[in-house]
Amino acid sequence: MLKDSKTIVIVGSSNTDLVVRVDYFPKAGETIIGSDFMTAQGGKGANQAVAVARLGGEAVFVARLGNDSFGEITLSSLRKEGIDLRHVQLTEGVASGVATITVDAHGENSIVVASGANALLTPQDVDLAAADIRQAAILLMQLETPLPTLVQAARQAKAAGTLVVLNPAPYPKQPLPEELLQNTDIIIPNETEAAYMTGIEVTDESSALRAIRKIQSMGVANVIITVGSKGAYTLADDQLVNVPAFPVEAVDTTAAGDTFCGALCVALTKGLAMSEAIRMANKAASISVTRRGAQPSVPTAAEVF
Repeated sequence: MLKDSKTIVIVGSSNTDLVVRVDYFPKAGETIIGSDFMTAQGGKGANQAVAVARLGGEAVFVARLGNDSFGEITLSSLRKEGIDLRHVQLTEGVASGVATITVDAHGENSIVVASGANALLTPQDVDLAAADIRQAAILLMQLETPLPTLVQAARQAKAAGTLVVLNPAPYPKQPLPEELLQNTDIIIPNETEAAYMTGIEVTDESSALRAIRKIQSMGVANVIITVGSKGAYTLADDQLVNVPAFPVEAVDTTAAGDTFCGALCVALTKGLAMSEAIRMANKAASISVTRRGAQPSVPTAAEVF
């Protein structure tokens, strides 16, 4: 049961995205010419915070930035979105996070992240935001910040009855901590992340069901596996359900998953049932892939709800 609150606390990363469009991804050792270049605000945590704010939720962001030009630009951009930035700290002597992104002719992307200040987000930073986490309806997290910090945030949220939503991306080399999974209420992997978690390649309904069951056995009751243009799989009344995506022509898939997560959380705070919340999240993500960039692609509430 969700608290009667519209607040969603996002603990996570913020990056400046350096984006180059290419006809195809280069092979090892190959140099190719890109068609154009853009700089945009990104990072999974910040993307999700922007999605929450733009879609009508009350977003509180917990993050670290470098005390550099990228950090200042990021703060200014997020402030314009109406995000509560009281728990975003500028860190001396370290760079803000940066992501280099190539986008091919089909809208697919390849991303390399230099974490910078994101890697310095600590459990103590989460403790400073404890009051907001305790009163929030939802805590939303991803994996671009240190795992001990996420474990601490999930621990605080669970103890206070705040719904914990985890997007396990990018998936780490080691298994996720048991305590993190056991304190997570909803987990949202894509098919690749689900395969990393379970060893099961999600290619159809049968494999999706097996992957969901295996993740549930790790301690997470509610599992949503996103599968791009095929929508998302989940269980309803213990039966597998495929909530279809909205058919669109993809231009850039960057931040589609983040948009999905933010939209799902907002939909839940609006009182929508899970299947309808997933449908709205699919709609938001489908709109986002028709636009370039991470945060520039996130739709508004008027476009989705």
